[in-house]
Amino acid sequence: MGIFSRIGDVLKANINDMIDRAEDPEKMVKQIILDLQKDVRTSTEALGKAMASQRIAERQHEQAVRTAAGWESKAKAALAAGDTEMAKKALSYKVKADADVESTAQMLETITTQTEAVRDQVEALKAKLDEAKSRQAMLIARSQMAKTQKNLAQSMGGVDASAALDKFNRMEEKIERQEAEAAAFAEIAGGSSDMKSFEELENDMKVDAELQRLMAEMNGGQTAVSDTEGGTL
Repeated sequence: MGIFSRIGDVLKANINDMIDRAEDPEKMVKQIILDLQKDVRTSTEALGKAMASQRIAERQHEQAVRTAAGWESKAKAALAAGDTEMAKKALSYKVKADADVESTAQMLETITTQTEAVRDQVEALKAKLDEAKSRQAMLIARSQMAKTQKNLAQSMGGVDASAALDKFNRMEEKIERQEAEAAAFAEIAGGSSDMKSFEELENDMKVDAELQRLMAEMNGGQTAVSDTEGGTL
């Protein structure tokens, strides 16, 4: 009867308490389902054997009843024939058959009671299994959600929001400096082009002045003028 004790323990177990104590509730829930399924199979097999014993006891009882009735019928027939001794002999067998009827009736009653008890336990266990299956998806979903919330909380707890914001601000300042430097270089590049034009103009003026000086020296000190109407004089 060890299986019935196990079934009783399973039926009395508080699934929520088991889950609370489990390191991994999801695995524990699945294991509970597997254990219950195994117990259902085992108890169903036991019920099948009990029912088989009940049918055998029923046949034995029915046979004992038929045997007793047969000997009584024979006793009546002997009496009807006027054979008292034969009637008494038949009745002696009937007495033994009646004893078998009583013993098989008691055995049948005992086995029937036990079989019904096993049947009730199997039905209760099946109901517990159905309940566990219906709650399995919900419990696993709740466990996964709890893990997600826990991991998120741990991740948020490990982040220094102020430090992260300071880094962000420093990166923004660095980018702003880079932008300012780029703008400055662009401005310098544009200004150097203008500066080059001024330097070239100044250089041209110096060249013209030197030209005028040399021409004046070659003309005896007189300043040469551009021949706008026909050449230099």
